[in-house]
Amino acid sequence: MTIYNDEQMYPNNPHGHDIVTAHEEPPAPKKDRTHWLYISVIAAVILGIAFGIIWPSAAVQWKPVGDAFIKLIKMIIAPVIFCTIVLGIGSIAKAATVGKVGGLALGYFITMSTFALAIGLVVGNLVHPGDGLKPKPYKPSSGGGAAHGTLDFLMEIIPPSIPVLPTLFVALLVGFAVQSLGKRGTPVLEAVGHIQAVVFKILGYIMWVAPLGAFGAIAAVVGATGWSAVSAMLKLMFAFYLTCALFILIVLGTLLKVVTGLNILKLLKYLAKEYLLIFSTSSSETALPRLMAKMEHAGVGKSVVGITVPTGYSFNLDGTAIYLTMSALFVSEAMHMPMSLPQQIGLLLFMIIASKGAAGVTGAGLATLAAGLQAHKPALLEGMGVIVGIDKFMSEARALTNFTGNALATLLIGKWVGEFDRSKAEAVLDGRDKFDEATLNAH
Repeated sequence: MTIYNDEQMYPNNPHGHDIVTAHEEPPAPKKDRTHWLYISVIAAVILGIAFGIIWPSAAVQWKPVGDAFIKLIKMIIAPVIFCTIVLGIGSIAKAATVGKVGGLALGYFITMSTFALAIGLVVGNLVHPGDGLKPKPYKPSSGGGAAHGTLDFLMEIIPPSIPVLPTLFVALLVGFAVQSLGKRGTPVLEAVGHIQAVVFKILGYIMWVAPLGAFGAIAAVVGATGWSAVSAMLKLMFAFYLTCALFILIVLGTLLKVVTGLNILKLLKYLAKEYLLIFSTSSSETALPRLMAKMEHAGVGKSVVGITVPTGYSFNLDGTAIYLTMSALFVSEAMHMPMSLPQQIGLLLFMIIASKGAAGVTGAGLATLAAGLQAHKPALLEGMGVIVGIDKFMSEARALTNFTGNALATLLIGKWVGEFDRSKAEAVLDGRDKFDEATLNAH
């Protein structure tokens, strides 16, 4: 048995999804240490809040630490956007050539991602989660103490960021140009894939500094604002979790019922083990093989699963889309630089393109958010320190929503192309046809 080989769709496999055939042994899983990063960031946020409440005057002095981390993120934005857009165009063009399934899947993914981004904007405008925060950018000292001089020196070491919009424009041109070359463009895509691996490795190094950056940013904002800062962060997290839940139950649930006649609650119950796995790792990537196996068991054709699920993991990121627009509005309000309606629409259009690179890599979501803010109002980047602190608290809802959206997309695409057995799906979701864990060996 062979899972659909998307080597033709993804010449560099840019998002790291393993393609396994019957003639290959799957590679031994690498030891994942990102849970230590997750725990460290949570601990840093708690300590930062406590420090800001107990010693506000001292806590404010930690602001440059948070700003230094944001400057590191700014440094890596342009390479991340360039590589992911160039490879993303290649992936889209290749996927579109894989018959009716690929075309339908891409059309659905772009539509739903845009809809999710719009929902994030609507909720952000209704809730106004950033009210009450007053983060201020770090400004180099005009002279004096050795401590300030050393800090200024260290801040100057970090390279300045490259403008995002010109980078995006060049990336689009390069992507389409390489794609038009056909087979002759494959070496270029492979080269960009190798560069992307290096860029993401650097981004991974930067993310290990996130606990220190989160501590400095949270301590400073809580020290300057007090409990209102904690209230604003909780407000954003609650609004985000509620929005994701309603999106799954109402938007996706209605779509599933209308197209297939299935119940969203039964689907959620069927995927319960995968949700526990995702919640414990804060990443939907860990459940990719299980999703493919379970969708096949639920009556969707193997070819549909093989195309839709891997492509969806790169292009169908509903939870990430909601997070990006809500967080952008949160920062703009916190910085007292609200976006006008045309600016919000421009942000929406930018995120539609840039969000395609926000999958599967720790920190890519933050880099994409920073890119959107820099493209519209570079000064907004100074307020991202708070997002760094609470980003990990929102990652579970983001991953669960992304995963659910891809499960539902697979069922819908299967129905639309005539490779969906409804009676089989009903028996599976009702619990009459149990999933055999042994089938995972083939995935």
